[in-house]
Amino acid sequence: MRIHLCTVINCTPEETWAAVEDISTHIEWMADAESITFTSDQTSGVGAQFECLTKVGPLKTVDVMTVTAWEPGKRMGIEHRGMVTGGGDFMLSADERGRTIFCWEETLHFPWWMAGVIGEFFGRPVLKYVWRANLRRLKARAERLA
Repeated sequence: MRIHLCTVINCTPEETWAAVEDISTHIEWMADAESITFTSDQTSGVGAQFECLTKVGPLKTVDVMTVTAWEPGKRMGIEHRGMVTGGGDFMLSADERGRTIFCWEETLHFPWWMAGVIGEFFGRPVLKYVWRANLRRLKARAERLA
């Protein structure tokens, strides 16, 4: 299952990066992320590892994640392991006015007991709805902090 969403944030990519680079604060704008616990001494940059307690409706899972890309002001990549596998990216670029075009892309695979591809088919619109709301909260956060 692939989900790709974008929003325009009224601040520079560097200012927007400041709102997302501290992974521990993602629970402040991601409604589906209940807690983040680092499992490595490193809390930023490529190689940082953490567990994210994720809740969507009645479903809860612990996502095991590793940062795979770290380009300040441009990109943060994450690998998902555990019950749900796959990867995701936050990609930041400037539009012609210097504002941030923030894109969130995820490719996730559900296990058989979550109905695999069928679960992905039905889960995709739910996750898109949740992540659109997350992007609205991120936009408000970044603009407030800038």
